[in-house]
Amino acid sequence: MKLKSLALLTAGILPLLSACASYETKNKSQTMSSSVPSHHTANRSFRNPPGSPVREGSAGEMLRFIMNQLLSSFKTPIPSDHVLGVDEFRRQLADARNPSVTWLGHSAFIIRLGGKVILTDPFLGETAGPAGFGPKRFVAAPITGAELPKADVLLVSHNHYDHLDAPTIEAYPHKTDTQVIVPLGLGTFFTSRGYSKVIEQDWWEEWQSGSLKISTLPAIHNSGRGLRDKNKTLWASFGIYCEEGSIWFSGDTASGPIFDGLGKKAGPFDLALVAIGAYEPRKLMKGAHVTPEEAVELVARVGARKAIGMHWGTIALTPENPFDAPTKFRQAAERQGLGQKKLS
Repeated sequence: MKLKSLALLTAGILPLLSACASYETKNKSQTMSSSVPSHHTANRSFRNPPGSPVREGSAGEMLRFIMNQLLSSFKTPIPSDHVLGVDEFRRQLADARNPSVTWLGHSAFIIRLGGKVILTDPFLGETAGPAGFGPKRFVAAPITGAELPKADVLLVSHNHYDHLDAPTIEAYPHKTDTQVIVPLGLGTFFTSRGYSKVIEQDWWEEWQSGSLKISTLPAIHNSGRGLRDKNKTLWASFGIYCEEGSIWFSGDTASGPIFDGLGKKAGPFDLALVAIGAYEPRKLMKGAHVTPEEAVELVARVGARKAIGMHWGTIALTPENPFDAPTKFRQAAERQGLGQKKLS
């Protein structure tokens, strides 16, 4: 598969060669046993798989970290070549053809594959938080939710504000035409906002329409939009498959044993869209986000031939320099012998 990479944040295109109104019925690739799956809890919430890394900091440290991020202002200079001009972006967007990947910043993509249009985690708002309160974008979204193209499928990996953006979801004009696929517990967020084709899926469940198949796959993360809904909805990555090629969308994830078999069971993939940012301080973030170096290892473990680094360069969620991530991602790929001839 030859994918034309088109990005708002052009430095984020980092391909590398790897070493290796009611819910519709779901197609299951794995028959669930009568016992509760390991990522489900007895009180109807969710948890990460056995062996996953866990946060080491206390609740107080996490609260101080969050408040510091909310109160601090963004002072890092933005590289001159980081953002396409509005006119150039719109020209490239209009010229995008199948197959192609258009990055809208953070984890938001327009994917054209197999004659279909797929949207992922369309965060196009100004802040990542409720009622306009929260971390603010330092790079403006290239388009609004109302300007998003009509998609065949909309994928949302989890309910954090920088991935499930209510203003964008509400402004999207094609609510009755687009198939929404989300992890368990997120369906009503969409049906209550006028979407009529919504599917909730557990890990390893599949949806298929013609030659296009979407598999909801594991991730190591968490969920919550307030004080009382911690891990009440599931988080996930996604496999996107058609005759033209296959893509793994990582969502937000840490690294753990669950990925050792994912490539064999769900891969290999032609392309990975993998999160590489928001990784410091490690003791607080290691249970939720990979480092750029871990992201390279993850790409190899899931069996992806090329990768694009996402979840960086748009909004400051953590204190590291947001423009370090792609450099570290590229350097790690080179050190591991995965990308010398495939970087661009």
